[in-house]
Amino acid sequence: MNDDGDHLFAEQIAHWSNIVLVYEPVWAIGTGKVATPAQAQEVHFELRKWLHDNAGAEVAASTRIIYGGSVNGANCKELAAQPDVVGFLVGGASLKPEFIDFIKSATVKTTA
Repeated sequence: MNDDGDHLFAEQIAHWSNIVLVYEPVWAIGTGKVATPAQAQEVHFELRKWLHDNAGAEVAASTRIIYGGSVNGANCKELAAQPDVVGFLVGGASLKPEFIDFIKSATVKTTA
């Protein structure tokens, strides 16, 4: 899309509070590979910038942008520490005992 199309698209959403964006690298789907924390942060930052430019500062600050893509108990804390990653889309790991690590990772930003 061009800049005009991006802005028009953003205007079609009446209630941004109902929107959650999920970033999952296509190369991570079903592969067990995960983006580095820096890679995830870079994309989440760019998504937030797009929101700012096309929907406004309030929308950019309040829209939830979560990461999906082979997140597990071993990498969720470091990913959660990124400023623009606010949560995770969890698949099979939600069925394992390590899921508690995802829940605990929610405190990273408040205790860091």
